[in-house]
Amino acid sequence: MGGPTGGGALGYSSTMVLSRGWSLFLVGVGVWAWAIWPRFGVAIWNDTRAWSGGAVGVGAPTGFLWIHAVLIAASLAIGSTAGVLGIRGWRAARRLSPAASAGGAEADDQRI
Repeated sequence: MGGPTGGGALGYSSTMVLSRGWSLFLVGVGVWAWAIWPRFGVAIWNDTRAWSGGAVGVGAPTGFLWIHAVLIAASLAIGSTAGVLGIRGWRAARRLSPAASAGGAEADDQRI
């Protein structure tokens, strides 16, 4: 099998190879997260189940609000990370393109 320098299918490489298609997908995940989750947060905030007083902003926040706040924060963090990786992958593709045409990596691959 392939080792650190071997050419096997399961060989180890210290360089990440990311296609432009996957880069765009990751950017799309980031955009989607920021388009969906803030609006969902507003809906949760305005839900009467989020407040112990039974009305919006009345009483202490309930577990319903807290668990959704954690879910929204985690989803935005994951989406942001995916988007940043997608942008880095796309930018790396532009830097790699001249090297790829000279016989380096494939034209659709980049290293980030």
